[in-house]
Amino acid sequence: MDKIVIRGGRRLQGRIQISGAKNAALTLMPCALLTHEPLTLRNLPRLADVDTFGHLLNNHGLSTTIEGTSPDEFGRVMTVRANRLTSTVAPFDIVRKIRASFLVLGPLLARAGEATVWLPGGDAIGGRPIDLHLQAMQALGASIEVATGYIKATAKGGLAGGRYRFPIVSVGATENALMAAVLARGSSVLENAAREPEIIDLCKCLMAMGARIDGIGTDTLTIEGVRDLHGATYTVMPDRIEAGSYACAAALTGGSVELVGAAAGDMGATIDALRAAGVTVTTTADGLAVSASDRLTGIDIETAPYPGLATDMQAQLMAMLLLARGRSRVTETIFENRFRHVPELVRMGADITVNGRSALVTGVSALRGAPVVATDLRASMSLILAGLAAEGETVVSRIDHLDRGYERLEEKLQAVGADIQRIGDD
Repeated sequence: MDKIVIRGGRRLQGRIQISGAKNAALTLMPCALLTHEPLTLRNLPRLADVDTFGHLLNNHGLSTTIEGTSPDEFGRVMTVRANRLTSTVAPFDIVRKIRASFLVLGPLLARAGEATVWLPGGDAIGGRPIDLHLQAMQALGASIEVATGYIKATAKGGLAGGRYRFPIVSVGATENALMAAVLARGSSVLENAAREPEIIDLCKCLMAMGARIDGIGTDTLTIEGVRDLHGATYTVMPDRIEAGSYACAAALTGGSVELVGAAAGDMGATIDALRAAGVTVTTTADGLAVSASDRLTGIDIETAPYPGLATDMQAQLMAMLLLARGRSRVTETIFENRFRHVPELVRMGADITVNGRSALVTGVSALRGAPVVATDLRASMSLILAGLAAEGETVVSRIDHLDRGYERLEEKLQAVGADIQRIGDD
């Protein structure tokens, strides 16, 4: 398995192109299950998770076509066509690889009236129960059978529509319910729905396909079911988590980087945290400019559903604060097992004490390079960030996690002055 080697201490300076959002792409791709006509997605990131989801759609009988984009270009254009569904079963060997595979449940139910989906896999960052997905489907008129390892959902005659209030905010369950409701016979109301930018992106794509949705951007979504959806061409939103990650890289190295294509409107809580720590963030004609000339200041941050701070930014912001003056407190409220990067950062000289769902970070004068092991996607990026600022050489193993969520990371960082390379295990 490949590794990434970083020789730290270099100030990053230049421009980084922000790719299409992984979390949005994996939500938009299953929309193709809802129509006989082709769905074309532009700005689709070149990621392992996107490829895996494409294989899942192929399993259901969909064709996926990639337009002839250059290997030197970021992003791709993919056209997905579902003339005929050949299977309504999402198999274990694919679903176990990424949790987003569970998002075929709603579209398959809406289109075919049945779906069998194995329990999802993904990063080991804590419990992410699927009960809200299932309760939402039942509220829309589905019957649910829970068997060993898989879920079978049926809706003979199609979904009727209904009302469901999420007891807690759930991005994935909101997405699944939305895709199920658009083809229901009647109207549906989703209360306490997630408001993340990726949810808005999904709504916009569905509406481009002919769906009728009111309340976009609020916590109450009203969907009037339609008989059919048609094809569309849609551009995937920029990745706010990738942009935030590279903003942390610029800040931690005392650099100055322009994030081309970043959307400031989607990154409010991240930008607030950066500025509170002493980072200069300004909007530009092409995106965001991020710079830090002085040592950062410790801050307290807490993850929360949007518009709060994204849990997917917690590890990267923690890495940014490792060299800050004073102390910082990082509180994780979304997942209970999302501090797995802490022991690896401590190996590099960080001073972090974990107490339950909070971590106390005491700024140190320097980090030192070390061999470290990535444990999940965002934890992997925190190790890359620490390596960029550390003295000496850092070797990051298990980088398959990074390939799931960051498009051509080494190339982007090399372009702004980082000494980083991928090497084979031998």
